[in-house]
Amino acid sequence: MSESTTTGLIKRIVEKTEPYLVQIPKPKKKLSLQARLIWSGVALLIYQVMGQTPLFGATAPQFDFLQFARVIFASQQGTLNELGIGPIVTAGLLMQLLKGSEILKFDFTKPDERGVFQTATKLVTYIVIIVEASVYASAVYGPGLANHNVLFVIIGQLISASIIIMLLDELVQKGWGLGSGISLFIAAGVTQQMLWNFFSPLPAGDGGMIGVFPYIAQSISHGDIATILFRQNNLPSLFSFSITAGVLLILVYTQGMKVEIPIVSTKYRGFAATYPIKLMYVSNIPVILASALTANAVFLGQMLWANLNPRNSNELFNILAQFNPASPSTPIGGIIYYITPPRGINLAAVDPVRAVIYVMFMIGIVIVFGRLWVELGGLSPKAAAKNLLDADVQIPGFRKSNQPVEALLGKYIPSVTIIGSAILGALAGSADVLGVIGGGTGILLMVDILINYYQQLVREQVEVVMPRLGALLGRK
Repeated sequence: MSESTTTGLIKRIVEKTEPYLVQIPKPKKKLSLQARLIWSGVALLIYQVMGQTPLFGATAPQFDFLQFARVIFASQQGTLNELGIGPIVTAGLLMQLLKGSEILKFDFTKPDERGVFQTATKLVTYIVIIVEASVYASAVYGPGLANHNVLFVIIGQLISASIIIMLLDELVQKGWGLGSGISLFIAAGVTQQMLWNFFSPLPAGDGGMIGVFPYIAQSISHGDIATILFRQNNLPSLFSFSITAGVLLILVYTQGMKVEIPIVSTKYRGFAATYPIKLMYVSNIPVILASALTANAVFLGQMLWANLNPRNSNELFNILAQFNPASPSTPIGGIIYYITPPRGINLAAVDPVRAVIYVMFMIGIVIVFGRLWVELGGLSPKAAAKNLLDADVQIPGFRKSNQPVEALLGKYIPSVTIIGSAILGALAGSADVLGVIGGGTGILLMVDILINYYQQLVREQVEVVMPRLGALLGRK
């Protein structure tokens, strides 16, 4: 099927199905910041309640097959949030790959085509929700059910909960809330996990408390400070806390690195400012996409292994994946083994080759998605130049024309895209290997999300004075 035919087919399908899709309408007028914060809080509260509501009829499996992706998918095992934002991210990843490979051709400069693409993505999200819920429930909960009719109840719960999560994300994104629902849920999940690992007084497997600070106080009170630095089974320790703090400082520092291009207003005489091109120009989207791709690959590998090669006896399948029969969530060989991190410095020391390959894999895949996102997310030099001119600003010394401004931005944007993506991949991969609290990818996403929320609050103040300039900064 030709590319134009494929795109035309998608448009026809969207045209016929759109009236039947549940849509969250945009507010008739822009809500106040206070109102959007309240709506964001309501969406987050609903999500958190779902994360504490157990699946009816489901018995928790012995192993958590999605443990490695819980932070990225903001999910909780055995609850309505079992799949979390996984289906939304997976559907978005599929559509971005189809767009990036030009199998689907949409001109995002045209609002109608951008709208068709967004609706198509939502339609694909419904499909992914149904498929993932059915496959996951059948593979994880199905074998332990005495009455297989209950399986349909579990699948129905997972589908319904995932649709609610999709609508909550849409609610936040369409102007009722602030920012993105996906980002909000991820940041809340990572923050919750970090606070738990810092302050939880509950007992851990080594006889101490789970939280770093309660454990340190407990060890000092018992006169046993030798185990404060490192703990068994990758439990939170002084070392992991120090690494976490170091990664946080590096992330905050690199987020502030940018190239500033002077701009002047063509509408407001005397107004001058700078147009920042951050080192982390691509933000956290490539990391989310890379993590989602890896998580789905690992999950698919687990399902295939469980059905086709449970004893690791198939030499051909062993190239793809090998898992520990006593702990099916633990890869022990194959490609899957090398694209998942050895979490904790002890495991990294046992197999340093795996640690190095994983970090290099993260760097490479984040760079690929970073370059792809620049084109798809309207961040390319051409799009950035158009945004500048549309905001009634220009660069001193350059004609008010797209080509010279695009040429200037083209000197910086491709370079910061590659460099920034490489740094993000290296930080996420290294932090995962070193066993930072909250996970390398999770803490990276949390910091970036919180910084973006801060910048968005600043833009809210700018828009009060200069709406068009605020809209331009909003695209950044």
